[in-house]
Amino acid sequence: MDVPLPHLDRPFDYLVPEALDADARPGVRVKVRFAGQLVDGWLLERAESSEHPKLAYLEKVVSPVPVLSPEVARLARAVADRYAGSLADVLRLAVPPRHARAEKAVTAADAPPSADADADADADADARVGGRAEVDPRGWRDYPAGPALLRALTDGKPARAVWSALPGEDWADRYADAVAATVAGGRGAVVVVADARDLDRLDAALTAVLGAGRHVRLTAADGPARRYRAFLTARTGEVDVVVGTRAAMFAPVRRLGLVAIWDDGDDLHAEPRAPYPHARDVLLTRAQLGDVAALVGGYARTAEAQLLVETGWAREVVADRAVVRARTPAMAPTGDDPQLARDPGAASARLPSLAWTTARDALRADLPVLVQVPRRGYVPSVACADCRAPARCPHCAGPLALPSAQGTPACRWCGRVAAAYACPECGGRRLRASVTGARRTAEELGRAFPGVPVRTSGREEVLAGVPGGAGLVIATPGAEPVAEGGYGAVLLLDSWALLTRADLRAGEEALRRWMAAAALARPGTAGGRVVVVADGALAPVQALLRWDSAWFAARELAERRELGFPPAVRMASVTGVAEAVADLLAGARLPGDAEVLGPVPAEEGRERMLVRVPRSRAAAMAEALHAAAGQRSARKAADPVRLQVDPLTLF
Repeated sequence: MDVPLPHLDRPFDYLVPEALDADARPGVRVKVRFAGQLVDGWLLERAESSEHPKLAYLEKVVSPVPVLSPEVARLARAVADRYAGSLADVLRLAVPPRHARAEKAVTAADAPPSADADADADADADARVGGRAEVDPRGWRDYPAGPALLRALTDGKPARAVWSALPGEDWADRYADAVAATVAGGRGAVVVVADARDLDRLDAALTAVLGAGRHVRLTAADGPARRYRAFLTARTGEVDVVVGTRAAMFAPVRRLGLVAIWDDGDDLHAEPRAPYPHARDVLLTRAQLGDVAALVGGYARTAEAQLLVETGWAREVVADRAVVRARTPAMAPTGDDPQLARDPGAASARLPSLAWTTARDALRADLPVLVQVPRRGYVPSVACADCRAPARCPHCAGPLALPSAQGTPACRWCGRVAAAYACPECGGRRLRASVTGARRTAEELGRAFPGVPVRTSGREEVLAGVPGGAGLVIATPGAEPVAEGGYGAVLLLDSWALLTRADLRAGEEALRRWMAAAALARPGTAGGRVVVVADGALAPVQALLRWDSAWFAARELAERRELGFPPAVRMASVTGVAEAVADLLAGARLPGDAEVLGPVPAEEGRERMLVRVPRSRAAAMAEALHAAAGQRSARKAADPVRLQVDPLTLF
């Protein structure tokens, strides 16, 4: 039943009246009586008998279209168990709300799916394999394991790969190649990207490779009618391929052969509604349950993707170092010793002389320049105004924060006030927390380079592309447009703003943002240059300079193993008022090796406790927390508690 109460997270038996026998098929939406009310539900299975002696009758079949496929139902149950959530919450994410007009338009031309229809669709897919030419692996030849990956997809093998893309790589074309290879083998594919701009690129690439009408895009941004129409098109078997944002991670594709995700480190892949599943983990669970291929790709590699490689679940697909050097733009930091010797002010200047001259030379060569600037309000912590070193609490080493522009710094972890703060690096006493936004940067650089067109790409407007002539493009992270022919220079400003965030993933996120921007530059042999305003000795900067995110991911994962942080372990957060959190944890039968950490302050009047277990005990932890939440729900406890397994932010 579609009731978000943990203690009701189980199937219920009902009798099917004779009048509804034909329409009451597994997967349809129904309405049933429960506790005197008419509630929505899903018909999961038909059975001849029940253990319960007295049953109520099914009230109504909302629609005869079985929109919930058995494969998605199994997946939803597995996701709910993994994230200590309820099946009803996951199904609400998996199946879009019904739109009667769109449903009528689709089912008027196509019969509703059934077991016989599924078998017919499988036969049609087998017939389509014959006569289809083998996919050209030319675009994957820069990666030694690339052609073998395409062959495995064509042969229907469950190949699992973690792909590190080269600079300048058209990732959408490579994903289109992988999907085409899967379709050539008579199977379907689901590909998930972070945002609408990436979806547009992938949509165009698939249309060019597969042809029009061979795939659908599934995203909540398209509106209820278009989204439901696309969902039904996939469910009825009209298409073999579904691409979209995280709304597509549960897409019902028949004979699924490949699940893929691009840029899995983007926080847009995390669902903000309970039980907060991450698209990467949903797709990997789907690959495991269905024994299908999986592709995790990006310019940068996350610690979670590195764990897949180190455990042997997936193989890495990377280019040889000679190819990497040939494709990478010339990169330079501004904070290493040689640069500081030539420009002592580079340690604190926002635009050091190296960045200035790099931009000037590119503009003189009639090439565009990209300037990446973190948006205002992006940084929840503060740093020294003189040397940009992160401001840490002298008592617990936690991140300091400024309650206001003239406020006294206080620790975000222990809450102590650091009135007499002095920077341990330079002795400075001034702190800064503001970030110069993209618009102000555009004004400053416009005055510095008169006559040069200046464009901004960010919150107000995100540009998809810009012309290849001389021009300045000021973009916030994630909104960098593609330049025709590539950028002549890429300037990564305010790097301290990304590196000093009070976040476990600060270094990983900074590298991901930098590599996404640097990948848009021309190769060094064609005049492309990247300048990062940061100390060259920092590990994320070193990984950027060498274009070696695999090294950084392995280093990051090793450090997290040593410290006991995800993904080396599994963690869950319990957030609510102190009494409610204590009540839930007291009733949870956690594994014996579980550690309970905290409390740490959360929202106003609330606190957060963390539960940490080895990865082998993750299922037991999730089950215990869900059962404890069910007990509180059955008692009708007043204060709600938010459960979140593997939260993106720990502090």
